[in-house]
Amino acid sequence: MKKILFTLAIANLSLLGCGQKSTNEANMTQEIEKHVDGSIYILSKTEFAKAIEKKGVQLVDVRTPSEYQEGTIKNAQLIDYKQPKTFDSKFAALDKDKPVYLFCRSGARSQAAAKKLVKMGFKEIYDLEGGYLNWAN
Repeated sequence: MKKILFTLAIANLSLLGCGQKSTNEANMTQEIEKHVDGSIYILSKTEFAKAIEKKGVQLVDVRTPSEYQEGTIKNAQLIDYKQPKTFDSKFAALDKDKPVYLFCRSGARSQAAAKKLVKMGFKEIYDLEGGYLNWAN
């Protein structure tokens, strides 16, 4: 009887451990939750800032020229989402195998742009959560 109780106690403890997520698993879950569609990832302001520090980053502001003139993120290239022909031709000149970092005013246009980029063959797209409004605050 003692052996059975001991075995049950050990089994119970091992099952309790399986229900808890490690820190890495929790972080991975958060990252997956930010994965939107195909190759599109939404990054927090902090994650985005860290990612675009690298040299040669393809950083694109998809807002209008007037919005861009009011302020943008350093080294961002303007490719207006609302101008389809210009949008397509300028993105065609970028490297589809390198990550692209996008932002707009609040996040809606950059999400639409990201989905269009997936269809154009871009493999890795990062979108700034909350857009430039979030960045500026």
